[in-house]
Amino acid sequence: MDGVGLAKRFHAWVLAHLTGAYEERIAERKRLLLGELTGTVLEIGPGAGPNLRYYRPDVRWIGVEPNPYLREHLRKEAARLGRAIELGDGTAERLDAQDASADAVVSTLVLCSVPDPAATLKEVRRVLKPGGRLVFIEHVAAEPGTLLFKWQRRLRRPWQFIADGCRPDQDTVGLIRAAGFTELQVEAFRVPGWLVGPHVAGWGTVGWLGRAPGPREATPPPTSSGTPSRTRAPAPAPPPAAPAPSPP
Repeated sequence: MDGVGLAKRFHAWVLAHLTGAYEERIAERKRLLLGELTGTVLEIGPGAGPNLRYYRPDVRWIGVEPNPYLREHLRKEAARLGRAIELGDGTAERLDAQDASADAVVSTLVLCSVPDPAATLKEVRRVLKPGGRLVFIEHVAAEPGTLLFKWQRRLRRPWQFIADGCRPDQDTVGLIRAAGFTELQVEAFRVPGWLVGPHVAGWGTVGWLGRAPGPREATPPPTSSGTPSRTRAPAPAPPPAAPAPSPP
């Protein structure tokens, strides 16, 4: 086995056995974001399957996992939950899925490590139905100019080597916005972990025939305090005043 194969096997073992504490900390956010999805859900980079428990039983779940050593963990988790799954071929940049075939695409801790995030987001837009949703939980760059941001930049290359290509200084929300997703709902929060502590969670939609979709009911992700944050619609404008009567 070459070095690349050993690295992928090691990364699969880490995801399968050493992420329990992290998953407990973001479980409520996942429950709110993933538990309301319906129809066909395509998950990119599902890893060892920690998200499977949150989907509704009637969801058709398709996973695209390029690491072959993680697929067995995915099958075991699906069997434990009694859930039918489909494993597709390809990568995040070249999804083996038809245009406008998914009601939602899910990415959790994936966009930071794909080789080409812009191409990945373009593919996500391609496979989503009009009005479909990209749901994400990702660690992101710290605020520019902060000490943490400077260290994220300095340690980017060694971190990529030990963390399967992960970029700790990536502006993922900016990339999602630049890819053309609309109605972005984003919550910023932190988890324990110095270099990759800053996180975002939320979703964005694909417009109808190139136009932004109208408002839809949704349960937004929780705030840092654990309670859902809601964006209120602006109050309607008051009606124009009636004209004054003409003098007799």
